[in-house]
This record gives sequence, structure tokens and C-alpha cells, in this order.
Amino acid sequence: MNINQLILRNSKKNLKNYYLYVFALIFSSALYFAFVTLQYDPSMDSVEGSVKGEASIRAASVLLVIIVSIFLLYANTIFIKRRSKEIGLFQLIGMTKSEIFRMLTVENLILYFGSLGIGIFAGFSFSKLIILILFKTTGVEAIATLRFSTHALIQTVIVFSAIYLFIMLTNYIFIKKQSILALFRVISSTENKMRKISVLEIIIGVIGLLLIMTGYFISSKLFGGDFTTMPELFGAMIVILASVILGTYFFYKGSVSFIFNVIRKRKDGYLSINEVMSLASVMFRMKSNALLLTIITTVSALSIALLCLAYISYYSAEKTAQDRIPHDFSIIQRETADRFEAALKEKEIAYTETSIEVIQSTVNAGQLVDRSLEDLVIDPKAMPLPLISDKSVDWIDVSPDETVFTGYNDLLQKFMPLKNSGTIQLKGKTKVISQTYEGLKQEHPVSWYFTGGGVPVAIVDDTVFKRIKKDLDPKIQKESNLYIGVAIKDREKLEEADKLFKSTGTHEKLYNESRYEISSNQKKNMGLMMFIVGFLGLTFLITSGCILYFKQMDEGENEKSNYTILRKLGYTQGDLLKGTQYKQLFNFGIPLMIGLLHSYFAVQSGWFLFGAEVWTPMIIVMVVYTILYSIFGLLSVLYYKKVINEAL
Repeated sequence: MNINQLILRNSKKNLKNYYLYVFALIFSSALYFAFVTLQYDPSMDSVEGSVKGEASIRAASVLLVIIVSIFLLYANTIFIKRRSKEIGLFQLIGMTKSEIFRMLTVENLILYFGSLGIGIFAGFSFSKLIILILFKTTGVEAIATLRFSTHALIQTVIVFSAIYLFIMLTNYIFIKKQSILALFRVISSTENKMRKISVLEIIIGVIGLLLIMTGYFISSKLFGGDFTTMPELFGAMIVILASVILGTYFFYKGSVSFIFNVIRKRKDGYLSINEVMSLASVMFRMKSNALLLTIITTVSALSIALLCLAYISYYSAEKTAQDRIPHDFSIIQRETADRFEAALKEKEIAYTETSIEVIQSTVNAGQLVDRSLEDLVIDPKAMPLPLISDKSVDWIDVSPDETVFTGYNDLLQKFMPLKNSGTIQLKGKTKVISQTYEGLKQEHPVSWYFTGGGVPVAIVDDTVFKRIKKDLDPKIQKESNLYIGVAIKDREKLEEADKLFKSTGTHEKLYNESRYEISSNQKKNMGLMMFIVGFLGLTFLITSGCILYFKQMDEGENEKSNYTILRKLGYTQGDLLKGTQYKQLFNFGIPLMIGLLHSYFAVQSGWFLFGAEVWTPMIIVMVVYTILYSIFGLLSVLYYKKVINEAL
């Protein structure tokens, strides 16, 4: 057999054994080519004009290269170690290290660039679908066409060729550095074989759990008022990040072994075959991969959290726009509203108008506030608030000595929460009126122009409103004191009304806004973020899942002799397969569970900064991620089934 035949046989063998690696390479190169194609696609002009699409796609492609590079380099490290005995045998039969390196280079060249070519073709085939997905999520109305970009091809080939050169460099260093004897010991030295739990390991395990719980506890208090200055907030964020990441590393390094050892001790050593194959294996192998698992868990949590927050903002776009503008259109000039309404009548678009007079009053709400962020400009004892009469709204009626707040911003309420009752003072230019505070309502009666986007609206009796109106402080009054809300009756004509709003020049007047436009703009921005984070997260999920799968392939091959012994002792294939199922549940389930917990507490600590809905978008993202991640666990079980079948 000559060297060319040997290269061909090894290439076929590698393709058969590392099909998932080939798939991940094809997927990564296809996604990268599709991303780069977006940068040069003329149909992206409509996206770039509103949400800076090209810059975002370019940044995403750089992150994609980093993820793919790390994965390919790590995967190659696993493969070269698995072939260490083969390399040692080649040296024993007289092949030089240079010849072995040249053989491996040609093999990788065929496997790598063959996969790259398939990936580029797949990326081109699906580029139109990706553009359609982007247009759908951003709400952009444009025609997507299938175009082949020569610039994207050249850029993809250059980037992946550079990655290939780095891979070959690591192979060259590995082959040159290892002796023949060392090559036969590489696999046996890669895993931690220590069987006794040390005191230091127990301490590390306990510290890891405490650090993670500390990070979770601080994150739950982050915006609860315990940190009252910006330096304190940033300091708390740094502590959370450091404690969670370090705690995760210690968790894999010692906590897993410590917890499983406690379980084993409680059983007095009487473990079933399933527990032996799962608990024992995870106890002594997971800590040797602590750094890798920490990186996978941290980046997974980051991906899930970012996607959750983006989806929360996207999902809450209409609710956020409704809170900002309570009606379809917000206008603060009477003549402008008349011109717009005349255009609606001309087009026979039915509408209703709500007109509310709004004045500004300084309110002393010091008795309602227990705490506030010191860096906030708002002083609860001298807080300018918009004031409206209860006759302006039909859903509430207050007595002359009562005041109700409504429409308090969720973010401001976190920093400066209000009590349910108390006494406040309404101040005019010369007079002060004491009122009984009767609680907080959710409705937003006027637009953000009058509330500054955050403070509540004070609703008072009409007689009190007139008294304050006669004693206005001109320093705190808005340029306009009239809110005009226009609501379209036929929802199917809302888009047509929005076009009229723009064509009549109504939107050109400052603070005249369309709820439809606000919602659409937020969906465009958050849709692009969802698109980018989603695809990057999917890429990382597949690459990290492949890495864990490759590790299980290594462990399966190393434990093949153990399965042979267990089969000879009388254990059935079903007994062994059940044990491996438990093992994969721990190997894949533990990083997934920790990653989901990290992302849950991250989202819970600040979701209100991004939207008004949290549970539905968060649950959807986490369930989808879990299902996709579980596929690699199932593939590992199938691989172990094959190994067990071959054990005898």
C-alpha cells in the first residue's frame, strides 16, 4: 500500500467516524457565507437605512469566525490525540515525522475543503431563505432574490483557509513535540483517573456552590433598591459576573464530585450498574474538563439571555408603544390634529378623538418613597408631575381630597417604588394643596411627551385641577398643555392612516407620533438583534454540542474494554445502555441546567429594561434551546449503543 492509498483510506475512515464534525464544518461555513452574502446583497439597503444592518451583520460575522475557529481548533486537538497511536505506529514502520505530517495535511485538506465547498454551496442555496427570515423578523417589505456574491466567496475562502493553516500548525507542533512512547500514552493521560475525593476538592466544591448562589442573590437585588448609586450598581454587576463564572468553574472542578460522592456515601457503596456507569464516570471525568465546561456554560447562558432579552423587546413592541402613546396617534397641536383628521375624513377612515388638558405641578411625594437611586435627577420631595382632571377620563372618579397616580414607568418603579397610601402635596406657584394618595393604576392616559417617559400622571378632582390651573408655575410647564389622541376604528385601515399621518406632515411636528411606527421601528431593531443573536447562538449550540459529543466518543472508546467485561459478567445490552443514558443525562443535562439557571437570573434581574412581557418569550427561547441541545445527548446515546454492540 502506497502513501496515496493510505491517505484515501484514512480520509474515508475519518469521514465515517467524524461525520458530526464534517456537518458542523459545513453548517458553520454555510452560515458564514450566508452572513457575508448579506453584506453585499442590494436588498439589504432597506434594512441598513433603518437599523444599520451592514455594520451589525459584519460584527456578527466576526463573532461567528471566532466561535468557529475555537471549535475547529479544539475538535482537531481531540482528533489528533485520538490518532496518536496511529501516528506512533506510522513512525514504528519507518515513516518520518515530515511524511506523517504531509499525510495528515493532505487528509485534512480533502476533508476540510471538501466540507467547505459543500458549505458554501449550502450557504448560497439558503441565502435567500435567510434574507427572508431577516425581512420577516424586522418587518421590512422588500423582495429577496438569490444572488451569488464573488466577494463573499473570496472572503469565506480566505477566512477558512487561515483557520486551516492554524489547524495544520497545531498538528505540526504536536507531531514534532511527541516521542513514539509518548504518542502511545496520550489518550491514557488526558483524563483524570483519581478515585479518591480530597479535602481540597470538597472545599472547592462548597465554595463553588456558595459563589453561584451569591451571584444569584445579588442579581435578584440588583435593581431592588439595595444599590443606590451608579458605582454601586456597576460594582454589583462585576461581583455577579466574577462570582458566577468562578463558581461555575469550581462547580465542575469540585461540586459535582462532592455532590455525587455524598449520594454514593448515602448508599453505603451499594450502587446499581446504572449508578456505577453514570455517577462514577461523571464524578471523575467532569472535573478534568472543568475549564471547557465553564466556557460552554457561560457562553450558552450569555446566548440564551441575550436572545431572551431581544425576544422580550420584540414581543413587547406593541405593549411598549401603547404605554408610550395610549392611542394610535398622539398630537399636541390643535391645528395639526385638525389637518390630519380632515385627511382621514377625506379617505373615509373612521376615527375617534380624545382630548385631554395636561398641566404640570410640583408634587411632594416624600412620604410615598422609602428609597431611591441617588444618581436619579428626580427628587421625590419636589417632583414635577403631569396633572389631569378626573373628568378627562371615564374610568375613574376621585373625591376633592384624593389623588391617584397612573402609568408609572416599570424601570423607575424599581429604583423609586411608591407606597400604596400616604399624603402628598400639590404645589402651584403660590399655593400648596394637601391630598390623600389612593394608589397606583396601570393605565397611561397621555403620551410620554407629558410624562418624560417615566413619571406617573396625577389624576385629581376637577375642582382641584382648576385651582392648580389658576396658580401655575410657568417654569415647569410644557410648551403644549393639550394631548390629542386619535384612534382608528377599523384596524385594517391603520397602515393607510399611518401613511396619511406622514403625508400630511403631522409627524414632522415635534412629539407628534404614531404608535404603529414606534412598534414597527422597535420590531425592526429587535428583529435584527434576534436574527443575529439567534444564528450566532445556534452556531455555538451546534459547535459546543459537537465538542461534548466528541468527548463522549473518546470516553466510549476508552471504556469499551469495561463494557466487554460487564457483558461477560452477565449484564445485558439493555442494562449497559440504560446506564449510558443516565450518564448522558448528567453529561449534557448538567451544563444545560446550569446555563439555563444563569440565563434565568440574568434575565430576571433586568428584563424590565427591554420590554413589558417576560415569561412567554423567555420560556419559548429556553424550551427551543433545550430541545436542540438534547439532540446531541441522543446522538451520544446512539453512539454508545454502537460501542456496546461492538464490545463482544
